[in-house]
Amino acid sequence: MTSTASSTDTRQGQATEDQQPSWQRRLRDFGYTARPASDVRDRLVPPFSEPGPRLWTAIGLRPVVADRLVRWSAWGGPLLVTLLAGLLRFWNLGSPKAVIFDETYYAKDAWAIVHHGFEANWAKDANDLIIQHHGQVPIPTDAAYVVHPPVGKYVIGLGELIFGFDPFGWRFMTALLGTLSVLLLCRIGRRLFRSTFLGCLAGALLAVDGLHFVMSRTSLLDGVLQFFVLAAFGCLLLDRDRSRARLAAALPEDADGRIRPDAYTADTARLGWRPWRWAAGLMLGLAIGTKWNGLYVLAAFCVMTVLWDVGARRVAGARLPYLTVLKRDLGLAFLATVPVALVTYLASWTGWLLSPTDGTGGYFRDWAATDGKGGFWTFLPDWLRSLWHYEYEVFEFHVGLSSPHTYQSNPWSWLVTSRPVSYFYESPSPGQDGCPANAGGKCAREVLALGTPLLWWAACLALLYVLWRWAFRRDWRAGAIACGVAAGYLPWFLYQERTIFYFYAVVFVPFLCLAVAMLIGTVLGPPNADERRRVVGAAGAGVLVLLIAWNFIYFWPLYTGRAIPIDSWRARMWLDTWV
Repeated sequence: MTSTASSTDTRQGQATEDQQPSWQRRLRDFGYTARPASDVRDRLVPPFSEPGPRLWTAIGLRPVVADRLVRWSAWGGPLLVTLLAGLLRFWNLGSPKAVIFDETYYAKDAWAIVHHGFEANWAKDANDLIIQHHGQVPIPTDAAYVVHPPVGKYVIGLGELIFGFDPFGWRFMTALLGTLSVLLLCRIGRRLFRSTFLGCLAGALLAVDGLHFVMSRTSLLDGVLQFFVLAAFGCLLLDRDRSRARLAAALPEDADGRIRPDAYTADTARLGWRPWRWAAGLMLGLAIGTKWNGLYVLAAFCVMTVLWDVGARRVAGARLPYLTVLKRDLGLAFLATVPVALVTYLASWTGWLLSPTDGTGGYFRDWAATDGKGGFWTFLPDWLRSLWHYEYEVFEFHVGLSSPHTYQSNPWSWLVTSRPVSYFYESPSPGQDGCPANAGGKCAREVLALGTPLLWWAACLALLYVLWRWAFRRDWRAGAIACGVAAGYLPWFLYQERTIFYFYAVVFVPFLCLAVAMLIGTVLGPPNADERRRVVGAAGAGVLVLLIAWNFIYFWPLYTGRAIPIDSWRARMWLDTWV
């Protein structure tokens, strides 16, 4: 049967060759050459699990066909899950045919930035004109003061350039990135758990999460940010495997062909430039260039990857693993992440930097030459001082934002989905806008940014399990999942007086899905469990997954803006705070 999360990479405290009893070592004198169970190579890079022969026998497959299926499933399974996610996200993507919620900012900012290099100040009736004239409206030339970096708007604008300045065009790229993030999570989960099944399960859970689904069909920045954060995590996970494999290859073999720890090798081996870590730095720079809370993710992931290096050196036999990492790995780790992210962030402002400095360019582009004359920092170039002033003003705006909003919420309530955000609502009469003619009254048509409730409530339990497994079992995978959640979630507790919204949580939704998949892996049981244990575990896990899928289908009308009778809408308002 398929191996589960609880069965991989947990070989801790196994005796090395020198620690084995003398009688065990003497067996070689009598011709005993069987390979011992413990191997440092397997601890550094655990093998991927494969379904056992009982499964193939049960479904009547020949060994040759079964072997080919296993090889294809590594990509075939994730691609099938991604296909499902794509069909869901692109279906009727242009509906509602309106500018919904904060699309009023980002869709128009994106259209301006891909044409002028900076955001423009649109008229108050621009939304209606854009819908009425199918996007054929002039772009304003006066700069607008905006409070988010440009990367996410360039991403949204790319879809508008390809498909037009209309709802489908400005939602296309977020739908594409939302779909690709499902593929990323399938592959990340597979590598994290060493199980194709659990990887595909994590991706499937993300595919049917309501918050991720709605954010994938809306041109807001948070879905773009989530993609870059997940891509950075995947790059670091690849880097972890590649660097540990290189370290394992450098270790010596004993007489039995077993890779054993070696203090000298572990202390002196260099692991090279590690290109996947540089790719992670690029992704993190794009994340910060989308929204500033990517900075917290950068800090958290840097600490995580350094601790991974410490663990690898320790397993390889390093006597002082922290000191070894400080001497051998930390310099390049810093260079590949922080400076790369900073350069990427600055490069994202190229359009603003190249805009005119005569007052017709980007907002504050001419500040150094006008209001910013004089002072100690005049030795710096004008473009840098103007950009720094812009960033400072944006920082002041964010920390001081406390204007009340109907749908604002405290981060304490996010995990239980206490206060979702309504992006769009209207009450069509029978026979209009999809409302059935026999509805007997007005219908409700809403797009509600609400995570699939049963998935999120299960994730609350899964997070407790992950924290327990990390604290008491020292499971690095649980620590990685907890790090992803913490990086996207905990910083918001520093700004509880600020106006913040539940949909910011989409950044750590993939890690919630990984946590649930890890919990389900434990429910399924270890590979060596008896048939009774596996059947009971499979039944329990299957019921939970089917309930989550049903819950997504049940709330489908609220995710897609489909008109339903008002009584059906009320039946879906499970909590008073959802209204």
